[in-house]
Amino acid sequence: MNERRPEFGIPAVARTLAWLRFSAVIGQTATVIFVSEGLGVALDTPDLYTGIALLGLFALAVRWRLAQPWPVSAGELMLHVAIDTVVLGWLLYLTGGATNPFAALLLLPITLVATALSPRHVIVVALMSLGTYLVLLRWNQPLPPLGSGLHLLGMAMSFLISACLLGWFISRLALVLRDNQTLAQRIRERALRDEGFLAIATQAAGAAHELNTPLSTMRTLVTELRREHAEGTLAEDLALLDRQIERCRDSLRELVAAGKAQLAQTGERMSVADFVNVCGDRLQLLRPEILYNVELPDDAAEWIVEVPAGLHHAVLNLMNNAADASLANESAAVDVAVAREGANLVLRVRDYGRGIPRAVRLGMPFESSKSTGFGIGLALADATAERLGGELVIRAADGGGTETRLSVPLASVRLTLP
Repeated sequence: MNERRPEFGIPAVARTLAWLRFSAVIGQTATVIFVSEGLGVALDTPDLYTGIALLGLFALAVRWRLAQPWPVSAGELMLHVAIDTVVLGWLLYLTGGATNPFAALLLLPITLVATALSPRHVIVVALMSLGTYLVLLRWNQPLPPLGSGLHLLGMAMSFLISACLLGWFISRLALVLRDNQTLAQRIRERALRDEGFLAIATQAAGAAHELNTPLSTMRTLVTELRREHAEGTLAEDLALLDRQIERCRDSLRELVAAGKAQLAQTGERMSVADFVNVCGDRLQLLRPEILYNVELPDDAAEWIVEVPAGLHHAVLNLMNNAADASLANESAAVDVAVAREGANLVLRVRDYGRGIPRAVRLGMPFESSKSTGFGIGLALADATAERLGGELVIRAADGGGTETRLSVPLASVRLTLP
């Protein structure tokens, strides 16, 4: 499961302000009680509690607002900041104005807005905070003498709150920037990979057009040879050759059909059991020496899916890779299992090879651990999973070998259950 990462933007800043607003209501109430009751300082508590109560009601209203589906605009966020600044200014006016150590909290809205809005909005918020501070310098209700010790304590508390909040905001922003850089790098790698796939697809289309004629000629010659040699070892070899030629012709037809399906954005409706069995039959045709074992849910024949273009080839590539790995370790077994896990349809392909020889870099084409491999099968499967909103994971299997896990969301295959 992917770790949830922090985000910045207008909605994120609005949620952060909502959380800070509730914290401010609790902290301001506790401070007023401590100063007026604990220290015996005469304060205008009715007006202070009125301001805190209004802030609390506004916090509840914003909480309800953020639960609604419509997005938060920049103007609405500015309104939230303006109301917070006015209420804070009112509370500071009743408690010494600019001489109150907590007047430094007027800087925090500027920091928050700077992470999500344009410089123009930041300037407006800065002028709003500056104007509030200048007003508090001229008009305020002075506090009774508190002594230097209590004033220094207030300054220390204000510094601590500001330092903690600023450190939190900046660390989250730095983390978001690092994540964005990682995402940009991943996007560049995917773009390079897709360019490689496009070049291969272009060459494959040309090869498909050119191969159709020689395959037809070979099919005709093999048919004639089979008539002349109807028995014996040569007849068996010719039959195998005929099947392989027909398989090549089927591949060319599938290539054209997949292209048409991709352009039409349609998939083939079939059951999960039929889909897996079709892939297994193709594997048996390509690799008749493989002992193919499949594990399906009891009602898999009633799970109807719309198979997207390319998914057949992705699964067949995984099965073929598993066959190569098993055969390289003097085993002929390949296991396939299908299950539904939450909102995903999961297909597992397990081989009985020597295990993962090194870290597998998914999505990086043209790298193969096989001397006869082109290195694009696994990359194509990963690209298909990514296009469908799923993922491809390769890990060591219990008891040896490797398990490849292909997971796709149920929504992308439009699964229909009985």
